[in-house]
Amino acid sequence: MDFILQPWPWYVGGPLIALSLFLYFYFGKNFGASTNFETLCTMAGAGKVSDYFKKDWKERDFALLFVVGLIIGGFISATYLIPNQNIDLNPKTVQELTDLGFSNVANQYFPDEIFSEEVVFSLKGFLILILSGVLIGFGTRYAGGCTSGHAITGLSSLQLPSLLAVIGFFIGGIIAAWFIIPILF
Repeated sequence: MDFILQPWPWYVGGPLIALSLFLYFYFGKNFGASTNFETLCTMAGAGKVSDYFKKDWKERDFALLFVVGLIIGGFISATYLIPNQNIDLNPKTVQELTDLGFSNVANQYFPDEIFSEEVVFSLKGFLILILSGVLIGFGTRYAGGCTSGHAITGLSSLQLPSLLAVIGFFIGGIIAAWFIIPILF
């Protein structure tokens, strides 16, 4: 049980990801999570409103299983595998987050300053979540896929658009971490 509770080393996780990608490629599928939102909208009848959603969602049913697995795996992990576990963060990162006003950063994955009920249902928190969701949705469709799809499938199949998208993701992350988050908090 201790093996499961500890972070897996790269030489275990990397080959498992490679095996998964090999199976996706072998069966002619692409890996990624963002297209599942499109599939869910199609299933919900969005094709009646927009021609964009007039697709056969059954062609992507394998990907829906991936998202269901993500949700179930996240729940199992958060509930049974890592409750009350300290997060191994760099002390400088902990200090910088504390200076920004975040508390208890070494003991929780989701800071109360962003994810507590009081914050989520405040005007500022609600606007941050809505704007973030819109930007992520727009960016995902504009880039033609999500971070996992481009960074894992696209780069492993040597696609130049995926390389450019991943570079853009990193630039956006740096801008958010160094400029936007300090302004918001």
